[in-house]
Amino acid sequence: MYEPIRTKSVHTPADHADDFPHRSREEELDIQLAGHLAALLAVTDELGIGEAGDHIAEQVARLRGAPPARHAGRTDAPASALHRRAHALAGRALVVAASRADTAVAILAAERMDAHTAALAAPAASARLVGAH
Repeated sequence: MYEPIRTKSVHTPADHADDFPHRSREEELDIQLAGHLAALLAVTDELGIGEAGDHIAEQVARLRGAPPARHAGRTDAPASALHRRAHALAGRALVVAASRADTAVAILAAERMDAHTAALAAPAASARLVGAH
């Protein structure tokens, strides 16, 4: 009553599964971490924080094997929004660095999170002082 299936099923394993390259978990984490750091570098450069940007660029170069392209493309975003974005990116980098046991990047990311938290708190503290007079 039914004609037999003559084509291969999509569930059939490929004949040559080794024909395409596979990356290890470590390599995938390196790629992910380099991406988070490159995004953090872009925001850091936009904020004009040169020394921190240099440290981030060193880590991106170590992970990718080549120095990152740096371009301080300016946007009209307020500094507070940039600091919040940088804080979030540093947090993501910290999570990935911790999962791959990269102490240098974990410390750098934690320092950047602290710096951006302080930068966000500074305007609020000075506004309260000005209003107290």
